[in-house]
Amino acid sequence: MGGGPAALYFGILMKKANPRHEITILERNRLEDTFGFGVVFSDATQNNLAAADPETYDAMASHFAHWDNIDIHYGGLVITSSGHGFSGLSRQALLGVLGRRCKDLGVCIEVGTEVTDPAVYADADLVVGADGFNSTVRDRYAEHFKPSMDERPNRFVWLGTTRPFPAFTFYFKRDTHGLWRVHAYQYEPGRSTFIVEATEATWRNAGLDKATEDQTVEFCEALFKEELQGHRLLKNRSLWRHFVTVRNNAWSYSNVVLVGDAAHTAHFSVGSGTKLAIEDAIALAGAMRRDPDVRTALTEYEAERRPAVESLQRAAQVSLQWFEDTERYMSLELPQFAFNLLTRSLRIT
Repeated sequence: MGGGPAALYFGILMKKANPRHEITILERNRLEDTFGFGVVFSDATQNNLAAADPETYDAMASHFAHWDNIDIHYGGLVITSSGHGFSGLSRQALLGVLGRRCKDLGVCIEVGTEVTDPAVYADADLVVGADGFNSTVRDRYAEHFKPSMDERPNRFVWLGTTRPFPAFTFYFKRDTHGLWRVHAYQYEPGRSTFIVEATEATWRNAGLDKATEDQTVEFCEALFKEELQGHRLLKNRSLWRHFVTVRNNAWSYSNVVLVGDAAHTAHFSVGSGTKLAIEDAIALAGAMRRDPDVRTALTEYEAERRPAVESLQRAAQVSLQWFEDTERYMSLELPQFAFNLLTRSLRIT
């Protein structure tokens, strides 16, 4: 349930493992009606994807925008850190690649299907809840999954821009309202993700608590006129949100299992949401291939994935707290500030 990267990738791997598998992916929206702009994969993650399914990886790689540098703009100066190795592509291109691969392999994708009660599908051999942050599957079986939600105080908005940033770029900019943080990266020629983040106080001081989507774009274009270098910002359901860290005490119940954001989230400052979702799909497919007993396979899947996910969530927690507390670091000299930023969670992902 859910037609995001995790569901599609899982469908691909299971159909490759056995063409006789009957796999149906239920998705409310058309794949091209995706939310968001770009996704990011580290070089290490790309190696995992290439090993799992070379043909799918090659199709994805044809859309990659690659960079090795991180640029930190601070106090009118910029410092560059090299050797990081990331690639981005649009979420729409990613879903297009995965959707076509699914169809080529014979995976059934039912678009326009709204699942209101996952229990209707309980007689399937396996029900995969890949339905994202607002998971219907997780909510339906909440007494078994026992989810927890940690809503963070900062506000952020996910925008795009036509400016092609040559590196993963951070801006830290003050105005009369307070301090603004920007996380920006190119995901295809002429397109970049542009995330603006601020404290609740700064956001309210700017009057953005009353702003429409268009007013948010107008405000941010004016605020970052110099940084955008004449380029425009793009919107796609670009509403101000709080980030929420999702955790679940259990990832499976009976023949039902959670993957991706339905099971766990990690702050966007470590750029790992799609990576985690696809790696969940790879691990789940591997467990299902190794053991025909569904309950045993689901137990093995969680045992394999939970340590890696929780490790990254701990790093993400430290990272998001750094961005919540950035004001306290603004008196540092640029080299010290940059070092503090880059080592905030003792890992760059």
